[in-house]
Amino acid sequence: MLLMFFLFSCVIVAQGQTERPSENVVITSENNKTRIRTNENGELHVNISPKDVSKFKAIGMVRYSDFGAKGDGKTDDIDAIAATHAFANQQSLLVKADKGATYYIGGKERTAVIQTDTDFGTAAFIIDDTEVQNRNASVFIVGSSMRAFNLEGIASLKRNQEKIKVSLPGTCLITVSNSHIKRYIRFGLNQNNGSSQTDIFVVDKQGNVDMDAPIIWDFHQITEITALPIDEKTLNITGGHFTTIANRAESKYTYYSRNIAIRRSNVILDGLEHRVTGEGDHGAPYGGFINIRDCSYVTVKNTILTGHFTYRTIGSAGKPVSMGSYDISVNRALNVSFVNCSQTNDINDRMYWGILGSNYCKNLLYDNCTLSRFDAHMGVANATIRNSTLGHMGINAIGSGILTVENSTIRGRTLINLRSDYGSTWQGEIVIRNCIFVPAGGRPTSASLIGGSNSGQHDFGYTCYMPERITIEALHIDDSNHPEDYQGPAIFANFNTQMTDDSYQEKFSYVRTREVILRNVTTASGKDLKISFNPFMFKDVKIDTD
Repeated sequence: MLLMFFLFSCVIVAQGQTERPSENVVITSENNKTRIRTNENGELHVNISPKDVSKFKAIGMVRYSDFGAKGDGKTDDIDAIAATHAFANQQSLLVKADKGATYYIGGKERTAVIQTDTDFGTAAFIIDDTEVQNRNASVFIVGSSMRAFNLEGIASLKRNQEKIKVSLPGTCLITVSNSHIKRYIRFGLNQNNGSSQTDIFVVDKQGNVDMDAPIIWDFHQITEITALPIDEKTLNITGGHFTTIANRAESKYTYYSRNIAIRRSNVILDGLEHRVTGEGDHGAPYGGFINIRDCSYVTVKNTILTGHFTYRTIGSAGKPVSMGSYDISVNRALNVSFVNCSQTNDINDRMYWGILGSNYCKNLLYDNCTLSRFDAHMGVANATIRNSTLGHMGINAIGSGILTVENSTIRGRTLINLRSDYGSTWQGEIVIRNCIFVPAGGRPTSASLIGGSNSGQHDFGYTCYMPERITIEALHIDDSNHPEDYQGPAIFANFNTQMTDDSYQEKFSYVRTREVILRNVTTASGKDLKISFNPFMFKDVKIDTD
């Protein structure tokens, strides 16, 4: 009777799993030996002998070798790895990699789904992207056993709304969109027609919105709204030495997603290393080896990553462009922290693209990181960079709330670049304190602290703002290496070279900064800080100096 009950429960779990194409695993427990096989439809069939089931449950752990992984660096172990996690997920067991093993993962379309604590330890993983069946298939997905569901009865939402009229099973991540309104209508060589208005936020079971990550848009109409229950227990993933053998595909916007995809809230990723080898004179870009999406409360710490080669292609405007290629990608995610993270290659080497790209995020944090770039494409609400060093691509952002940079060294072309392809907009404040700015990494340049541009002639799908208030306290500008005609650093770059008098008319208004507060700002050149290389545009900005 016990065996029949176990077999029945296995069938139920297997049915639920095979509904997920990313996993595609069927688990049984028959009186045969433990083995795995793949059927003609690509489904992975895993049989665990009753004796092994009892053994694994007794020790509370499984290893990849228990399911046939060789770990010799040559045999493709992805089926064994996926089977191990599928069984561990069913029985709530810890997964541990075998000490000293090297797992080779070829181009087969197979994804291992992680739903329990996993210790990769000192094991090595070789991910070979030279011949891939499906470039969009992740190697690992860190997922939840809970599923998103549609919310009914909510017809509209307001910016900064504190409560929604809904009863939920627990704290949930809410994603809402209005396909009738387009935001982030991109300008420039990668121009596009924008994206549907989208927001993401956390509510408790009574519908109270977490105001640390507030609703940032008015939704007069909602075309889709879903709720994803948030796992209360933290899932821990530790260790692992990963190496990607880079793809050799044509240099086009065909992003590779052969990665660790985090799709579950409350996750800590600790002590991972990722390196890249085999990059040549061409290749397709990567969408982030650590790819975080549709979740909240994720921390990546003590982790070493690698920047990717920058390849060029023809953009949507029909002209050559450099393609972004990322080792970290964060999309539609809240409360994501990177702590004590660094990269294997030189953060000042412009041969490599900046390491992070993000969209639709709130409350992003760098703490004690040494990385080439921080970036928010389609907006971030609140971001903090502290105790960190950023390299050649520096800080690039648009969004809202408070952008804080403190106790850090920034080596980008500007201290903060407000991305011009999205209107150089920041609806909120910028706070800079106890920082060192090395313009362009020490190359000769006319330094400016806040960079960007907006002609006022393009509709980005929203009103564009400069930061309402900028507070700068204890900043040293190392502009010792500067051009001969250098007049000193500026607070603002020349955001609109054509706006030199009152005759210039903006079709779409660009709301200027109201106040700049300066305290203890010094320069290596000894030259004074000026307001801008285009003083007319900023003539009404109040400057409060010590």
